[in-house]
Amino acid sequence: MNTISFSDGSIKTPGKIICVGRNYAKHIEEMQSERTSDPVLFLKPNSALHPIDKPLPLFRDVGAIHHEIELAVCIGKTASNITEADAAEYIAGYGLALDLTLRDMQAKAKQGGLPWAVAKGFDHACPISPFVPAAQIPDPQQLNLVLKINGEERQHGTTAHMLFQIPKLLAYASRFFTFEDGDLLLTGTPAGVGPLIPGDNIEAHIDQIGTFTTQCI
Repeated sequence: MNTISFSDGSIKTPGKIICVGRNYAKHIEEMQSERTSDPVLFLKPNSALHPIDKPLPLFRDVGAIHHEIELAVCIGKTASNITEADAAEYIAGYGLALDLTLRDMQAKAKQGGLPWAVAKGFDHACPISPFVPAAQIPDPQQLNLVLKINGEERQHGTTAHMLFQIPKLLAYASRFFTFEDGDLLLTGTPAGVGPLIPGDNIEAHIDQIGTFTTQCI
């Protein structure tokens, strides 16, 4: 299985990746979607993980592939039915993730009321950075996210604008899924998502986590 690394040298193996949709108002608007009363959750498999600093293979002939920059949360111990007040003690660290999406395939699935499994969980659909221990990021709700393609800024947001903040996400998700050591939670993307094509150069940044570059192939 794919692993993730920490800046202190430790390694973890995510058993599952729980992702959050519709967590930034402007992204909801650009997707012509509607706000929900509870977080929207979906899954990516471990096989979707891909080191963000390695060349990024793109599928061909499947329609548009969109980038979505997100703050990733790594869980450090078993968590089930936790409270928002206790959520922080289960967090091992924070990283940068790209939630790649087969957008045309997702749109077709939405129209037919079908699952998003292929559109969100395909190979290389979750480029991931090394993680920073949680103690080094005192306030994860005050981080800027920036994504550039070929030097042009596409996405620029802040975790302060999450509709559901991290404690709420962890508490809600842990009602249905038991988090285990190494599992990941992707917290949603700000506005500005768009297509990637082979040859594109990606530069992705989150405050206190780092700036990472890769090329689509």
